[in-house]
Amino acid sequence: MQTKKSGNAFTNNPVVRAIGLQRIVVVLAVILEAVLFSILSPKFRQYATVVSILDYSYYISFMAIGVTFCLISGGNDLSVGTGMICYALAGGFLVQQMGWPVWAGMLVTILMGLCFGTLNGVMVAIMNLPPFIATLCTMLITRGFGSIITGGMAVSWPSRKGVGGWFRSLFKIIGTGESIPKGTIIPVGFAIVLACIIIMTIVLNKTRVGRYIIAIGSNKEAARLSGVNVVKYQMMAYIISGFFAGLAGIAYSATFSSSVAPGTGAGLELDAIGGAIIGGTSMTGGQGSIIGTLLGVFVMSLLKTGLPYVGLQANWQQIITGIVLIVAIYIDVLKNRKTAH
Repeated sequence: MQTKKSGNAFTNNPVVRAIGLQRIVVVLAVILEAVLFSILSPKFRQYATVVSILDYSYYISFMAIGVTFCLISGGNDLSVGTGMICYALAGGFLVQQMGWPVWAGMLVTILMGLCFGTLNGVMVAIMNLPPFIATLCTMLITRGFGSIITGGMAVSWPSRKGVGGWFRSLFKIIGTGESIPKGTIIPVGFAIVLACIIIMTIVLNKTRVGRYIIAIGSNKEAARLSGVNVVKYQMMAYIISGFFAGLAGIAYSATFSSSVAPGTGAGLELDAIGGAIIGGTSMTGGQGSIIGTLLGVFVMSLLKTGLPYVGLQANWQQIITGIVLIVAIYIDVLKNRKTAH
């Protein structure tokens, strides 16, 4: 007796199965957003808008890459938003107030991310605290710690024309009229994001670290019985998240000329978590895609950039973003329910 295939002709198509139905849906959502905003606002159809979308996508992408590993492991990381600001404040303070070179400030930003990522890993993997509670505590700690470091004062990293301003060109080159026409903006940071996406896709799918993190998220006890060092690899997920939160702090400081203000960052983690979930990472663990996360990030970046063009300010942006997250989480619930049956 022949077993009947589930799905339909479209979902069973080899190309669709290879790419993934959810990725196709997310790509279509990105296209629909871009078309809708372009119709509603002629000003949206500018090259400057593309640059603005990419500016937002850099720091959200870095946070989202790290959060993806935590989600796949069956956990979460609520501290990436306030952590990103805290690490950027610490690095910027050393550069601005202590006279450290920019490269040293950038290194400290990443090292702080690694330290707090390790702290999260210890609390979740060794102390067995629920990831939600552990990272919520770290969110509060980093929010306060950033203010203590700077004495409650905002911090500005070097301007593009100032000493050490070269670090801004890592993400955005602005022509001066010599080799590049004056005023021309080249968003080179996207190349860095793509490189990280490729590397972490390989790490997730082709290395022991990635495979074990997926195994832990799928069934923690089964992974333990199979000989996986659950504590070690669960910690690795949070260390990776901390590292990318540090990178996000550098990207945030480099792409936005305004100063980094202490006590901020709460809520930014939702952009990262939302991007990961929209991109197909399961809230229950064991399933996710770094490429899918990048696509989900663009959904969030387009919302952040496009909604002001149609006259919807901060409060409406939060409402619409919340609705998008509800839909994405509900799709994940339906998918898991279907898999269980």
